[in-house]
Amino acid sequence: MPVSLLGAAEIRRLAADLDVTPTKKLGQNFVVDANTVRKIVHAARVTASDRVVEIGPGLGSLTLAILETGASMVAVEIDHRLAERLPSTVAAHGVPADRLTVIDADALRVTELPGAPEVLVANLPYNVSVPVLLHFLETFPSLHRGVVMVQAEVGERLAAPPGSKIYGAPSVKAAWYGPWRLAGTVSRQVFWPVPNVDSVLVGFDRDAEPRGTEEHRLRTFEIVDAAFQQRRKMLRQALAGVLGGTAAEASARLEAAGVDPTLRGEQLTVDDYARVAAS
Repeated sequence: MPVSLLGAAEIRRLAADLDVTPTKKLGQNFVVDANTVRKIVHAARVTASDRVVEIGPGLGSLTLAILETGASMVAVEIDHRLAERLPSTVAAHGVPADRLTVIDADALRVTELPGAPEVLVANLPYNVSVPVLLHFLETFPSLHRGVVMVQAEVGERLAAPPGSKIYGAPSVKAAWYGPWRLAGTVSRQVFWPVPNVDSVLVGFDRDAEPRGTEEHRLRTFEIVDAAFQQRRKMLRQALAGVLGGTAAEASARLEAAGVDPTLRGEQLTVDDYARVAAS
C-alpha cells in the first residue's frame, strides 16, 4: 500500500508547528530522506502480517515507512508533543488509525505493550541505544527480530565477534538473545540536524529457545561486567571477586566450566560466560 512519506520540508513544518527544536538531550536527529526509512524497513524484513514496535518515532518518518508495508504497530515516544501529534500525521497520509497505537512514555520504563510485538524497528537516540535495546529484549520475549539505526561505534560494538578490540560487555549481553549483524550504513546528510557522528543499521534475530533462566542471565551479566571492568587482566584475577574471592578459587571455577583462567574477557563467547555462570 503506497504511502506518501515525509520529506524535509514537511518535517521542518511539523517541527515548527509543534515548537520542537531537536535536542541533544533526547538524542533527536530526524530522518528527512524517504529512501533511508524504506531501507531500514526493508532490512528489518517487515511484512503486512507483522506486529512492529518503534522506539522514538519522532515526527513520523520511519513510522510511515513501517505502516506502508501494511503492518500494525506500536510507537513509544517520550516527547509528549510528538506523541500527541503522530496519529494525526499518520491519518493525514492515508493510514487507517487502527493500525497505529502511540504510547506516551520513556522507553526505558515501559514494561507492557499491546499486541505482543514481534519486530523492533527504530532510529535510536545515541545516548541510550544500548540500555533501551537490552531493556526491550529482556522485557518483551515476543520480539524475535529487529533492525535499529544507531551510532556507528555502538552498532559495530553490538555486532563485534569475540577477540576483536571493540568486543565488550554490550556485545556479550546482546548476544545472549541471539546473533547480531551490521545491516547497512547511513549518511549523515539524511538527518536534520546533521549529527557529528556516523550511523549504521544493526540487526538481530532472537534465538528460538532462551539461553537460560532469568536468574542465569543476571548471573551471567554480573560475570560479564566484572570481566570487562578489568579487561586487561586475566580472568582468574578479573573474576576473583564474583567467583569465590580469590584468584585460585576463580581459576577452579573457570576450569570447571572449561574456560582457561589465563584468558581475558574479550576472548570468551556468550556461551563461555553462560557456562561459567552455571558452574
